[in-house]
Amino acid sequence: MDSESANETRTLAWLIVAAASVRAAFGIVMAVDAYLKWQPAFAVHYVGYLQNAAKAQPLWLALWFNFWLRIVIRNTDFFIFATRLIETAIAIGLLLGLARRFTYIIGAFFSLLIWSTAEGFGGPYTAGATNLGPALMYALVFIAAALFERLLGSTPYSLDYYIGRRFPKWGSLVEWAPKRLWQRSSPTLDLDHQLAAIGAIVVALVFALATLGSATSASPPTPENAAAAVSPLSIASTAPVAHAAPAMLPPLIGTGDTVAVTLAATDTTVEIASGVQYLAWTFGDTVPGPVLHVRQGQTVNVTFVNNGTMTHSIDLHAAQVAPNVAYRSVNPREKVEFSFVAQVSGAFIYHCGTYPVLQHIANGMYGAIIVDPAQPLPAADASYVLVQSEWYTQQVSGTQMSGDYNKMMNMTPDEVVFNGVAFQYNDHPLSAKVGQRVRLYVVDAGPNLPSSFHIIGGIFTAVYPDGDATHALTGVSTYPIAPGQGVVFDAIMQQPGKYPFVDHSMRDMMIGAAGVLNVTP
Repeated sequence: MDSESANETRTLAWLIVAAASVRAAFGIVMAVDAYLKWQPAFAVHYVGYLQNAAKAQPLWLALWFNFWLRIVIRNTDFFIFATRLIETAIAIGLLLGLARRFTYIIGAFFSLLIWSTAEGFGGPYTAGATNLGPALMYALVFIAAALFERLLGSTPYSLDYYIGRRFPKWGSLVEWAPKRLWQRSSPTLDLDHQLAAIGAIVVALVFALATLGSATSASPPTPENAAAAVSPLSIASTAPVAHAAPAMLPPLIGTGDTVAVTLAATDTTVEIASGVQYLAWTFGDTVPGPVLHVRQGQTVNVTFVNNGTMTHSIDLHAAQVAPNVAYRSVNPREKVEFSFVAQVSGAFIYHCGTYPVLQHIANGMYGAIIVDPAQPLPAADASYVLVQSEWYTQQVSGTQMSGDYNKMMNMTPDEVVFNGVAFQYNDHPLSAKVGQRVRLYVVDAGPNLPSSFHIIGGIFTAVYPDGDATHALTGVSTYPIAPGQGVVFDAIMQQPGKYPFVDHSMRDMMIGAAGVLNVTP
């Protein structure tokens, strides 16, 4: 071999080992990425990455993102597993030089899909972004690796090379280069030169990644940010809630001097928006819990049973009892019994009082107890109970949510609702007739925010802050209700129509605290 041919062979050997080094280094990057995909946080916030990316996109991309969100939300577990499996397979293919043709094709298309969904098409199409998105860079690396192998031929620094020598058909499947190139004996360098080339390429790759990271001002979404992006309303179905929670005031529990009440703490799943579920702690499997309707002066015998998985208790604001006795926490499968006389009339909350009370109430452990006054209020033609409350959520998977304690502490709810479900009485209005007296028992369960209760288009005939007929207020259009407080409202509509009832906090109205009173002739 003359010196010129020897130099060309040596140059080719350098290029082959350099290409293999870059491939292996990129394989390490993909292996780390695949490892992170197998962590629980990725599954918890998977839909959140898509929700984050979908924000601030132009209208012409809305169909694309809506299409992917609909598919992913319905098949979340499948997409999580597929993403993990694909990234793991790509990492193995890069590290070992195995099935390189398929690795590069799948890697390029997969990276482009990530770039156009979870990264929101990167910088060019995202408001405020200053980079193209790393997934697009990944796609370019895969394409470049394929081109290099097309030009350089087979590489002895891959598992494909040795499989192909034993099974020639394997080479036809996985090699990019023309057959005349991958069938030849590939030039190699001695070990020292190979190590030097690999070291130089790895250092250059690390430097390049560090430079790219420092130059990028837009950071990728953290799991916390992703969870915050997935609000129940953002993934709710456009279809109406199938069945609204009953709002009609139930009859008295009993008419005698003594009545018995049994309430059970349970863990169950409830609907908080159309098609969106929440892993709740409840009284009697509903949020809010059952309405307790008693009469002033009755003795109420209470049995509280804990059928949940942690300690719980009950606190009835209509009762005057020693809390260390009646409201003590009980362990699972235990119960507490006590009695009280309903001495004061009005609309009251009951709730779990176990520490942290904030978390127990926010997870659904509240309800209303209505005490009719001994001196009756003016007779009502229709009576409804509305319990206003807040949901503070994070995504578990798909359309299933659980509580976010940080949001509870920061008082940043995802929903403010009447009787547990956002906007349910828009699609299933409460009914009344012109001239009828409609009585609304409104309890603010909180746990944090006050309510400014209002009927749009109406002025309350009477407002009873404490259920005492002699304390009635008139000429009131909006009345404040503090967390833990209940107020009784009377309204008589003079014209037929649809009258929205709302929390006049506009933010709270926008995120669920709105319904409709449908008044017919």
